[in-house]
Amino acid sequence: MDDLNQQTEPAGGAGRRGRGERGAAGRRAARAGGGPGPSLPYITRRIGVYDVLDEEGLQLIERNADTILEEIGIEFRDDDEALDLWRQAGADVQGHRVHFPKGLCRELLKTAPKEFTWHARNPARSVQIGGDATVFAPVYGPPFVRDLDGKRRYATIEDFCNFVKLSYMAPSMHSSGGTVCEPVDIPVNKRHLDMVYSHIRYSDKPFMGSVTAPERAEDTVAMAKIVFGDEFVENNCVTLNLINANSPMVFDGTMLGALKVYARHNQASVVSPFILSGAMSPVTVAGTLTQILAEVLAGASFSQLIRKGSPVLFGTFAASISMQSGAPTFGTPEPSLVSYGAAQLARRLGLPFRTGGSLCGSKVPDAQAAHESSNTLNTTLLAGTNFVLHAAGWLEGGLVSSYEKFMIDQDQLGMMQKMAQGIDLSEEGQALSAIREVGPGSHYLGCTHTQAHFQSAFYRSALADNNSFEQWEIEGEKRIEQRANALCRAWLDSYEAPPLDPAIDEALLAFIKDRKDSMPDAFT
Repeated sequence: MDDLNQQTEPAGGAGRRGRGERGAAGRRAARAGGGPGPSLPYITRRIGVYDVLDEEGLQLIERNADTILEEIGIEFRDDDEALDLWRQAGADVQGHRVHFPKGLCRELLKTAPKEFTWHARNPARSVQIGGDATVFAPVYGPPFVRDLDGKRRYATIEDFCNFVKLSYMAPSMHSSGGTVCEPVDIPVNKRHLDMVYSHIRYSDKPFMGSVTAPERAEDTVAMAKIVFGDEFVENNCVTLNLINANSPMVFDGTMLGALKVYARHNQASVVSPFILSGAMSPVTVAGTLTQILAEVLAGASFSQLIRKGSPVLFGTFAASISMQSGAPTFGTPEPSLVSYGAAQLARRLGLPFRTGGSLCGSKVPDAQAAHESSNTLNTTLLAGTNFVLHAAGWLEGGLVSSYEKFMIDQDQLGMMQKMAQGIDLSEEGQALSAIREVGPGSHYLGCTHTQAHFQSAFYRSALADNNSFEQWEIEGEKRIEQRANALCRAWLDSYEAPPLDPAIDEALLAFIKDRKDSMPDAFT
């Protein structure tokens, strides 16, 4: 297994070939850093977080969450083992409902790590989860895609592989994600094998595992052990996995089964209530935060009953709904306040935090998609989020993975990376030499300091058009979606897979064949 980790080819190297064929647009992309070049490291934030709750407010939410846990309880359905473990831990179990003595969940969570490393098969791509780190991962879960021909259709395994490749090539994407789209052309009970293999084969960034059944989680762990080795997996996090609460206040057998598998093997789980406020939580921010905290406390602490010290994240996905139609809405103030407040609560618990992304309800990558996504993404960064799912490609309230939207979003992620660096206060950053050289009444365009820094001083988008109207007109009056379409095609045309030890590849394919041969196809 050690041979796999001795990789010297940078991930971005695959994308540099063919850039000259894209002409002026390609050269602009190269200068902007927006094309497939060397991957950027995970973000280490040098800016502060934005807090919306004072100490009194935080204590109020925490007291109310304790009331939910003790008096109302959380249901753990279809899992007798979970109920037995809670009884042994001192909880009051009545049927499927668990009532938690005050402080029990917090006491259990003391063994969960505040920070941990999420290992990639290429060690240069490994990332930190927790602390001041922010990690971007692409869209997760849509059954549909909006393809490069403008069609909205069901996703296929080819689409899945394409989004993994794009995530691998995107400099500002730190993980290839998980279910980047749902490949409906493969039987339900077998597609997870192809999905996990695609992450391993077509990227060398950290990847997520399957949670749709406990046995599929076991397959994920088995495939990870083929890549990393049994002992390494049991002692290190190599896959991170999304465990949704069935809000309000329920964990079902499927999610609990997957969580148990991953926790037993020391793999990370993101315990994440899926909230549409007004339908799955109260309409108020404070009420929603209270329910989220109670659900996370119950689910996250359960991971420590399975294996003390197994990594777990405080997650939330919060959106509001239209009280007229019931449809989810994004980029609005209330979910932002929920994200800010939940991040504060996570920091008080000492758990890494997940929220946000580039969320929107728009059907196409238009102005609505842009402003809703930017509102959500800015909140995500300023909240101090550690793991950002749905960072690129999300469309139509999460029903669609969009190629063009992915390209636009990953460009924005580069801006977030720049923003997170904060203000340079070094001698060069202070720029007194430039001010002395220029003096009153002149300009800085030709001074030594400007000439030394002009290529990297400002973030330069690979997709935004800042030329004159006349130049834009000469180049075809292209909208950003068209430019994103062309850049996406160029990336996919120039993609080269990162190296993978042939013996490991052969072992993975043999495992997949054996597993598929062991069961008939199922489409539900």
